[in-house]
Amino acid sequence: MTEHRQCVRYLFLRIQSAWRRLPSDTQVHHKEEFVATLMGFRGKLLLRSYSLMGTRGDCDLLLWHVSDRLETLQALETAIFSTALGGYLEIAHSYLGLTKRSEYEFPELPDAASRTVIRPADARYLFVYPFVKRRAWYALPFVERQEAMQDHVRIGRKYPSIRINTTYSFGLDDQEFVVVFEGDDPGEFLDLVMELRGSPASAYTERDTPVFTCIQMSLYDTLDSLGGAAPEQRAAEGKDEADGFTAVGSIADLPPGGCKRVYLGADAVALFNVGGTLYAIADRCSHGRASLSEGTVDEARNTLQCPWHGGRFDLATGQPTAGPPSAPIKTFQVRVNGEHIFVR
Repeated sequence: MTEHRQCVRYLFLRIQSAWRRLPSDTQVHHKEEFVATLMGFRGKLLLRSYSLMGTRGDCDLLLWHVSDRLETLQALETAIFSTALGGYLEIAHSYLGLTKRSEYEFPELPDAASRTVIRPADARYLFVYPFVKRRAWYALPFVERQEAMQDHVRIGRKYPSIRINTTYSFGLDDQEFVVVFEGDDPGEFLDLVMELRGSPASAYTERDTPVFTCIQMSLYDTLDSLGGAAPEQRAAEGKDEADGFTAVGSIADLPPGGCKRVYLGADAVALFNVGGTLYAIADRCSHGRASLSEGTVDEARNTLQCPWHGGRFDLATGQPTAGPPSAPIKTFQVRVNGEHIFVR
């Protein structure tokens, strides 16, 4: 039986400084077009976005995408660089790999057999680096390599909150592996790496740099982290100081069945038109920080399904109606005056 494998790409991008000098409305248009373009690939691949602002000096964001076909990854990159924002983006680093079952046996790891399918966790941070072993490693008897990897696993199990994803790049890219860790505590990851340095297998490492510390965000939040037009600046243009409502768009922009992501001060807000009734909720899921404006509305139940993990929220109250979320999301008041939509 042929093993099912997935194609995995880690695309690190940097934004040209000239983009931050563009007019505010142009920056906003670029972001909206970019998100719409990538959302057109939903159902074709898995896509996660991360910011590296403040953690690296040579790249600004990561797009982690997984597909069953290399051609889909190629189509996505072509689409990215066909957008207006793509004209200001440059590839800082790129790593390609395939999922594959390990040649080593780890019966104590119940999910070892399922590592051919990427299932991202809800962790806040992603730590990525290419990895190459010395040729002497492959000359060792298999039994010795198995024992060394068992020791590696033993150390890793001391840090259960850190989860590893390994993809294989032999013959496909310059590295042999792309090693990726997910976790919520950078300090715990640091301790794990320091302890692994003393393991027998570590002596056979040829290269394991550069290392990327990535902060998980929705695609919109990742783009906002690049700088340029700040949410406060965009919202301030429509502020009605008399009653606290803020103009966020027009009815023409939000037809029945439509959704739109807007800003209220520093808050990202997801607007929905459900059968002519408008709802406004916080755009970030209370469970995994997904952008809820990318979710799916069930008009019959008046609920919204999170695009990442399938949780559901009542659009009117923000209360979760189905797990995994347990905490509610903030709701906002909406009113329509003429052709304009106001939120507070």
